[in-house]
Amino acid sequence: MSARGQRRTLEGVVVSDKMDKTVVVRVERLVRDPRYQKYVRRRTRFMAHDEGNECGIGDRVQIVEHRPISKRKRWKVQATLAKATQV
Repeated sequence: MSARGQRRTLEGVVVSDKMDKTVVVRVERLVRDPRYQKYVRRRTRFMAHDEGNECGIGDRVQIVEHRPISKRKRWKVQATLAKATQV
């Protein structure tokens, strides 16, 4: 293990790739409702650093926690798990 400790990794779908070297990744998680005990889907959007501009809209990616790169970027694209299917 590295000296930095364990970094968080998340999986999500790229929803925007309009910026240079940056993608917006939507991560979904299930949260249990306290009153009705029903699982509700929650979504969070993360801005992630994509050095080679390799990711496109619809790609499934894995992002890893990273040092602050800009005001809102604290994540980095680690791997592209699946490319989007072109319709």
